[in-house]
Amino acid sequence: MDSITPATSSQKEALVRRYGAASVPPAGPWNEVIATMLDHRSVRGYKPDPVPPGTLETMIAAAQSAATSSNMQWTSVVAITDPEKKKKLAEWAGNQKHIEQCPLYLCWVTDMARNAAISRSEKVEFETMPWLETFLVASVDVALAAQNAVVAAESMGLSTVYIGAMRNEPEKVADLLGLPPQCFVLFGLCVGYATEQAIGEVKPRMPQAMMLHHERYDASNADAHRQAHDAEMMQFSARQEMQAGTWTQRVLNRLGPIKSMNGRERLREALNRMGFGIR
Repeated sequence: MDSITPATSSQKEALVRRYGAASVPPAGPWNEVIATMLDHRSVRGYKPDPVPPGTLETMIAAAQSAATSSNMQWTSVVAITDPEKKKKLAEWAGNQKHIEQCPLYLCWVTDMARNAAISRSEKVEFETMPWLETFLVASVDVALAAQNAVVAAESMGLSTVYIGAMRNEPEKVADLLGLPPQCFVLFGLCVGYATEQAIGEVKPRMPQAMMLHHERYDASNADAHRQAHDAEMMQFSARQEMQAGTWTQRVLNRLGPIKSMNGRERLREALNRMGFGIR
């Protein structure tokens, strides 16, 4: 299917699943890639079946095809299949059992060590390395690469879920993986085949009117749009038997108490000990 194929019922159904019936945007160009992306959902239950040979390499090829700022290529990936290592990573991530279950676990590394080595070998001081801007650009590079890999994996029938809790214990994770200074795991990624019980529904997103602005930022109807999204999320949460019903409640729970950071409020200090020295 190419991007000029007329809208079909499957396209409309995909948009309804993503936004809810009350906030469906106009149907536009459509193809199998877009259909796969709109069908994304986080999966937290995996079969033990290994991924097919070559899957990891295909995902990395997709990752390396993402944009990289100034071609600095700040991303590294550590692939984990060892059950003992996955068990430790799961424990440090708050006992997320799906890390142990998935046959392939990928640690996505903001890797500034590789380019720092060029500084030493070429005897040129890299004055821009310790600044926040460089660290931010490097981490954005990693996120772009990882999302390309996720789209590739899901196009092959695999499921995924990001694990931000790798930042709970960044030094322990770095030590386990043998990372050099100026490397840290930005997030993990479970990859594998979902169990039937874990597939779940596509989670609704906010109406496009909350996110998309034309010519200038406009939040004049933000409250009304948020209430509409809360209503959609309340129905979704009830079907999924989730405690936090609305999107507003999720935001309050996640951003209100400092304890919700699970140790990540100390991340700057940890990064400095890991050799980043961010200014």
